[in-house]
Amino acid sequence: MPRRLRLIALATALAWSSGSQAISLPDLGDSAETALSRQSEKALGEQTMTSLRASGAMLNDPEINAYLDALGHRLVASDPDLAGQHFSFFAVDSNELNAFALPGGYIGVNSGLIAATQSESELASVLAHEISHVSQHHIARQIAAQSGTQMLSMAAMVAAILAAGTGNGQAAMAAATGATAAQQQSMINYTREHEQEADRIGFQLLVRAGFDPRAMAAFFERLQQSTRLVDAGTTPAWLRTHPLTAQRVAEAEDRAFTQPYRQVPDSQDYHLARALVRSYEGQPRDAEQRLAAELAEGRYRDRIAARYGLAAAQLRASHFAAAEATVDGLTRDGFRHPMLEALAGQILSQSGRSDAARARYEAALKRYPDHLQLVYDYPALLIKSGDFKTAAAFIDARLLLRPSDATLHQQAAEAWAALGSPLKSHRHQGEFYALSGSTKAAMEQFQLALKSTRDDGPDVQIVEARLQALRAREREDKADGRGDGRTRGNKPELSLYPHLPSDNRH
Repeated sequence: MPRRLRLIALATALAWSSGSQAISLPDLGDSAETALSRQSEKALGEQTMTSLRASGAMLNDPEINAYLDALGHRLVASDPDLAGQHFSFFAVDSNELNAFALPGGYIGVNSGLIAATQSESELASVLAHEISHVSQHHIARQIAAQSGTQMLSMAAMVAAILAAGTGNGQAAMAAATGATAAQQQSMINYTREHEQEADRIGFQLLVRAGFDPRAMAAFFERLQQSTRLVDAGTTPAWLRTHPLTAQRVAEAEDRAFTQPYRQVPDSQDYHLARALVRSYEGQPRDAEQRLAAELAEGRYRDRIAARYGLAAAQLRASHFAAAEATVDGLTRDGFRHPMLEALAGQILSQSGRSDAARARYEAALKRYPDHLQLVYDYPALLIKSGDFKTAAAFIDARLLLRPSDATLHQQAAEAWAALGSPLKSHRHQGEFYALSGSTKAAMEQFQLALKSTRDDGPDVQIVEARLQALRAREREDKADGRGDGRTRGNKPELSLYPHLPSDNRH
């Protein structure tokens, strides 16, 4: 079942507090950006993302991540002032109700929070709030008051908190380098002024993007109600890092009343992504039984999504015949969606019917050529089936469109290795490590690629250029004091079957 990581969200607010009182913060546009430039914010965010990947905290599901990213960028697109600013949205494999903003525009949402929302507008309201933390440079505004030495320790502190979340106490102690528990906690707390500002600007994003203006207040009220029914130790993590006062709830309600009432329907993608998240909850057979009971009793918001979620849970429980029957029923009823096609391909592939799976993927890719789950699953099946030549050709064509896709580079490395091309295999493996933040491992792979051939063709020139670029980055990092050129993170595991949580793949 998915890991129950207790990530202390907003760990990368990345600021030390000098005491229990709130720091007096500068207004947006003064010393904040000079203390921490956007480039530095992005560098800190990238280092933290490397730690997240290495910790195994991220939910390795392209469909859920693609949905979150599309939803987040819909909100971003509603504000012209955010044009050109980097944002990336992703899911975290944790049942805790939480979401967080990292430096550089990286925004994570726990799977538990996705499942807890009751509408797409509620989920959008959380993303809008986190986007506003980034757009208003709350991280930079806190760091503006800190010393350079403390700034250099921030990435290590984030790694410590993440390690503690996975239960690796020894790693946490090594990374924390003597920081006290109080200092760790002070890093993750936004000030009251920051929360009010993120609520206000987030609400504007929500309305501009066409979502329900009442959603933020509704979600706040439900979270606040939940805290009255549980012990303090089980308070939702989002409320521990985003303290929810009666004033915040009242202000959210007042803002909602300023907008005319309108009913905003949820997208089908929201219902399907939420159903997929819920299929991952608990043990496989328990999830299957729970979702089957909800479907039989009519306890669902969208019947199609409920059936899809049941099929995903049946696949997770290795009940292939039942899963196939559920998918076939949806198809007979006229439902067409790339997520359904990807699930159908997974059922055929995991039940050992490679030829049927290949035919299904190829037909689906003609209809949905850009759907990431299909783009990943098809070459994975080809590699598993031993058709490395077709896999390599497919991946190379996709990399022309997605040159920074780490998963495709890793698959290309495997395919080209099987085809006896160490130059191309090491090159793609190097790109995978570089994109994962493992600079030293990437450089080693590029060096192996150059040693594997005496030719001087285009591939060699590309590898030489990439190696020079990484060496230049390494020198810059040393000059800036960000590192010693060693690998920035462990090698993250990317499954060839990302439909399933890491410990239930087949």
